[in-house]
Amino acid sequence: MNTISFNRNWICNGKTVTLPHDAQIAEKRGADVSNGGHGYFPGGVYTYEKTFTAPQEWEGKDILVEFEGVYKNATVSLNGKELCFHPYGYTGFFVELKDLVYGGSNTLTVVADNSKLPNSRWYSGSGIYRPVWLHVCEKNGLRPECVKISTVSIDPAVVKIESPVSVKADVGGIRGEGTSFELTIPNAKLWSDDTPFLYTAKITAGEGDSVEIPFGIRQITWSNKGLFINGKETLLRGGCVHHDSGILGAATYAESEERRVRILKENGFNAIRSAHNPASKAMLDACDKYGMYVMDETFDMWYNRKNPYDYGCDFEKCWEQDVTAMVERDFNHPSVILYSIGNEVGEPAEAKGLDYGKKMIALCHKLDASRPVTCGANLMIMGRTAKGNALYKDGEQPGGDKPQKEKDGQNASLMFNMIASFVGSGMNKSGNSKKIDAITTPFLDSLDIAGYNYASGRYPLEEKAHPNRVVFGSETFPQDIWKNWQMVKKHPYLVGDFMWTSWDYLGEAGIGAWSYTGGMPFNRPYPWILAGAGVIDILGIPDGSCKYASTVWGLEGNPVIAVKPVNHPGVRPSKSVWRGTNAILSWSWAGCKGNKAEVEVYSDQAQVELLINGKSVGQKKVKECKALFKVKYEPGTVTAVAYDASGRETGRSELISADAPLKIAVRPEKCHAKPGEVVYVPVNIEGANGVVESNADRKLTVTVEGGELLAFGSANPCTEEQYHTGSFTTYYGHALAVVRAGEAGTVSIKASDGSMTGTAEIAVK
Repeated sequence: MNTISFNRNWICNGKTVTLPHDAQIAEKRGADVSNGGHGYFPGGVYTYEKTFTAPQEWEGKDILVEFEGVYKNATVSLNGKELCFHPYGYTGFFVELKDLVYGGSNTLTVVADNSKLPNSRWYSGSGIYRPVWLHVCEKNGLRPECVKISTVSIDPAVVKIESPVSVKADVGGIRGEGTSFELTIPNAKLWSDDTPFLYTAKITAGEGDSVEIPFGIRQITWSNKGLFINGKETLLRGGCVHHDSGILGAATYAESEERRVRILKENGFNAIRSAHNPASKAMLDACDKYGMYVMDETFDMWYNRKNPYDYGCDFEKCWEQDVTAMVERDFNHPSVILYSIGNEVGEPAEAKGLDYGKKMIALCHKLDASRPVTCGANLMIMGRTAKGNALYKDGEQPGGDKPQKEKDGQNASLMFNMIASFVGSGMNKSGNSKKIDAITTPFLDSLDIAGYNYASGRYPLEEKAHPNRVVFGSETFPQDIWKNWQMVKKHPYLVGDFMWTSWDYLGEAGIGAWSYTGGMPFNRPYPWILAGAGVIDILGIPDGSCKYASTVWGLEGNPVIAVKPVNHPGVRPSKSVWRGTNAILSWSWAGCKGNKAEVEVYSDQAQVELLINGKSVGQKKVKECKALFKVKYEPGTVTAVAYDASGRETGRSELISADAPLKIAVRPEKCHAKPGEVVYVPVNIEGANGVVESNADRKLTVTVEGGELLAFGSANPCTEEQYHTGSFTTYYGHALAVVRAGEAGTVSIKASDGSMTGTAEIAVK
């Protein structure tokens, strides 16, 4: 089997593009074109064409094209003849190219129809947003994803290899053959979040038909005693992650996914939940590489729509093929330890929905008996559904082809967001009643591990109420991490926590934002574009919430200082329940001397002391790993010192202000790149000492020579600027360019505000 990248030289609506490609990110946003769920982006119909020559030597072979993701309603044709229709935008699919013209020209056409909105509760992107591959396969030979490798035991380490055709396998000199056989790996290195060791199986069939498959030797077991990876109890330090790539829109580049996983791992996470759709292949590859556990999720909805044109229109006829696609693709990825069959679906509260849930669980078990099946269950939503008071009524269509008009133009999450905003963390107790327990138990007990969305009040109850149930927080508020983590450590059956969200995302505009311009936190008007809910922003920069979590997890050796913005004197921000603080890791606020400053210090010690320019402003006891100080801002240095219960200093840290004069700093994350490689390039407003200045934002224009500027933007959650134009205003001093390297030579990046310029180069070879 020969696999060829099929990403270059496509024509999308008359323009030459290289895949992956998000056609929606360059559309003109507006208050009248869609709602905040979509980020105020319009939809459209996008036609992709690729003309290619099929070599004569392909004749007699099977030619497959693999689409990793097309959003949505993809119609695939070859030379004018329709071959395939695939509705779901988040699962990959294969199309056999029959009736090729061998030795001549062929045209492959893909029409992605994302014109009917609303069809998502977040920004989806449009078009062929994930990579495409062409597979040249021998007749009756190997096929993509046909060889399955599983761990039989870890002591001794034994793996099982299964294939629909007879194969020979070689794993580091250990060999076997057949359609189902076992290999014993001596002195094996096991895969885990701490030791992500990968093996490669070289698989051959027939005469020269071969493929190499990376895999990990890893065993999962679970019970009310805990979750165990390779026999070791494992607590999931998790975060929910949407599929978009920030300023790149939905386009999924391998370098982007690897960067995101690396940053999450560096900030203490060891698990992600793919919310609320299957992750990309590149994401799973990166999780395999860095040791990140994955809860891979199928759908945000079942047959009851949350939006008029969402996957609920297709669920009943497509769920089986889409669940199968996810499980078959995930099988050889050691990072995937959980399959989730949905998010906050109310259907399991009724007989029809419960039956569908059990069918999906059974299908997952049939395809892969080694992994547990879960669901992000919101007990309140299931309880309301059972009473005939479902939250997501906006998804219903009264008839015909016209959608029901959404109330006041809002997205379908409006009612839930309103309840969450008014009730706050009290929502965590909404599933505590015996009535809701009775309603939810048939479904939750059918799962291998039950995921609870905003229902931490049930955690301590389950030991007596459901002594055999294994649970985790599948969606929680970041500010609750201390309380939640104490329960995770206390109760063996509670195996982890996934906060909403670990990484910010496009759409659901403003649900997690703190705003100094007023307005309701769950209903941000245009031009809001970002959710603002991530503890790491869309550029990859962690905030105070992120460092608070890593402190609670015991991963910070020194105290951490975070400061709420001091450049809005006298203005009280409107707050979101999904974000407990808007503090960032900065003590550089030009022109703000004398302004009130709220400083948060995170530590797992007994007391912390705060000093400004060497002068102590007091000591405070640490409560729930946090101490708060209200001071007046003075440029210079702020220092936090931690003390244990005996008064002994255990660590200190500091933040400093930017020194004049300011400059534009262009700082590529890599100095060398391969041709075509995607490189991230932070562009900051910095002082002479290299410190980012948080209160001197300005509009910058970026140009690139020797490469292609894919996107440039900042983490400003409310802006009319667009990421594809090359011009954008920094936010708290930060912006980011994403560049694709050209051929061998040098990529030159220049950023300017008209009065000063910053430059950098990347060597390409």
